[in-house]
Amino acid sequence: MNFRTIFISIIVALIAVLAAFNWTALSTPMPVSLGITHIDAPLGVLMLALTILLSVFFIAYVLWMQGSVLMEARRHNKEMQGQRDLADKAEASRFTELRSVLEAMHAKDRETLMARLDVLEAHLVQRAQDSDNSTAAYVGQLEQQVHKINRI
Repeated sequence: MNFRTIFISIIVALIAVLAAFNWTALSTPMPVSLGITHIDAPLGVLMLALTILLSVFFIAYVLWMQGSVLMEARRHNKEMQGQRDLADKAEASRFTELRSVLEAMHAKDRETLMARLDVLEAHLVQRAQDSDNSTAAYVGQLEQQVHKINRI
């Protein structure tokens, strides 16, 4: 229990003890003015009843306020959850978009790399053919020189 609850409980207990000890004085009838008319009634009991009525209305008001605050907090929590869900969906769509952009860049880089590899392969094949041709030419020259030497 917190301090306020203990304090209010002590005050209610004091009022109850005071009313019990002085019940004869509280229940003694006396003239009471109602503004328009006068009646004979126990003033202490009237004041005690009004205090109890005020306490009941106060407790009802506090419970109503607490209920409305709880309902507002619940509504606010639902709205926040909806906003979180929207933010999560937006973030997921951004990740999806980023992934598609990266895949497109990867595909473009792959195409560029494959094109460069094709060019390099064509150059390599051309150089291999040139090398084969030059080797064949050297071998042909050597054969001619060997034939000349054999003829002599």
